[in-house]
Amino acid sequence: MKTNFNSPASRRAFLAQAARLAGLGAAAPMAMNLAAFGNASAQTAGDYKALVCVFLFGGNDAFNMVLPTDAESWAAYSQVRNQAPESIALLAPGTPAQMGAGAGSPERLGGVLAINPITSQGRTFALHPSMSGVRDLFAAGRLAVLPNIGPLVRPTSKADLKIVTFARPAGLYSHNDQQSTWQSLTPEGATVGWGGRFADLLMAGNSQPLFSAVSAGGNAVFLSGKQALQYQISTRGAIRIGGSDTSLFGSTAALERMRTVMRGGRSNDLIARDHATVVNRSLVAEALIGSALPPANSAPYGTAGLANGAADPLLQYDNPLTGTKSTNSLAQQLQVVARTMGARSALGAGRQVFFVSLGGFDTHDGQNRAQADLMAKLSHALSYFDNTLGAMGLRNNVTTFTASDFGRTFTSNGDGTDHGWGSHHFVMGGAVKGREFYGKFPVVGAKNAKNNDFESSPNQLGNGALLPETSVEQLGATLGRWMGVSDGNLADIFPNLKNFDAGKRDLGFMA
Repeated sequence: MKTNFNSPASRRAFLAQAARLAGLGAAAPMAMNLAAFGNASAQTAGDYKALVCVFLFGGNDAFNMVLPTDAESWAAYSQVRNQAPESIALLAPGTPAQMGAGAGSPERLGGVLAINPITSQGRTFALHPSMSGVRDLFAAGRLAVLPNIGPLVRPTSKADLKIVTFARPAGLYSHNDQQSTWQSLTPEGATVGWGGRFADLLMAGNSQPLFSAVSAGGNAVFLSGKQALQYQISTRGAIRIGGSDTSLFGSTAALERMRTVMRGGRSNDLIARDHATVVNRSLVAEALIGSALPPANSAPYGTAGLANGAADPLLQYDNPLTGTKSTNSLAQQLQVVARTMGARSALGAGRQVFFVSLGGFDTHDGQNRAQADLMAKLSHALSYFDNTLGAMGLRNNVTTFTASDFGRTFTSNGDGTDHGWGSHHFVMGGAVKGREFYGKFPVVGAKNAKNNDFESSPNQLGNGALLPETSVEQLGATLGRWMGVSDGNLADIFPNLKNFDAGKRDLGFMA
């Protein structure tokens, strides 16, 4: 939905934006185009809010991340996942670790970590043994669990799926399609994501719209808007055009002359003009963010004075496979996100959407080792980010959530799991009403005589894959409302939201 420029508030905000962008010189027309369609609701925002998506590429096996441990559930879990040649069933809470067992094995990890949600749902729960950081965040009330969430067109039951014409998401169980669907609500080929749509509507509150949507985790359709363009940043900071040197053949004047040629359009060819615009945008952004980012080796982002960032103990996690400290790539991404937030005043940012990512979750085999390491990385990175935001005084201003292609099957294929549908996810922040589960935790059942269907569970499909009860669009709408997006715009961004009961369109996890 475009801003109504006939309203006095919109005209004043647009003119103020134009004045601020005038200082960008040659970049001004491009920046003006980015800012022109901001949402008036954000234009008077004097506070700061940011949303951070942590995408787990490959499809995380959430059955081993958040677990029901009541007697009935645990019996079904242990029976189904204890399959030759290598059991992927984790051990009960309180089971001591056997340090002589194989790295990453359930015996080496020890028992799952008990957590106590405010509302128990008549059950008990735990986390993967590698997630002590997440356990502590949950206990502190700054992290909540969203059980059994995934793409849905409308509320769906197992009976509904027997109706051939019943609407369901396209491309289920496909990596590319479901990565795109989580980020954009449509399968592979999408060009606009819901995080980018938030940026479209909120960037008028930013004096520099260049930094409304920022990715430290590679190109992400999640951040692409109809007007907003995502800005990609490396863990070291701005990505420089032409490499990292500040001169050309030893001459800074020659470098500047080359950049002038690069950013200038020498023909009316649309591709050439677009290329010049992109180069100019990159050079402007590089200059702005390069001078504004606080150093990585300064508190609270890193250890003060440490020259080698990879050796920073704040960015290292306890590797369960080696028993030593290892550098955490996800923590490095969240470090540069925090540094960008630390530069928010210099960058003129009042509302921002970020994207970071961690790969390796397609665990068809070797799941015990892979997931032990991945859960340790995720847990440490979230804990690092929470501590850093706390030191910055920004915990209440930043909300972080996890997402992934899909969940995985409850059944084991021998030492791994296959593609599923619904999954469990986390949402973290000072404004999150934590230590709670938002949504009914699914029933986990035992296999039937055919060894592949779960007739005893209303939530499990073939091979125990979860049928979601909560939609990605309900999650997005809840986050968007906290960011300041109006209900009318949320209905436009999330077209299937109308198919859910009005009282369930906001999941209630934001204070």
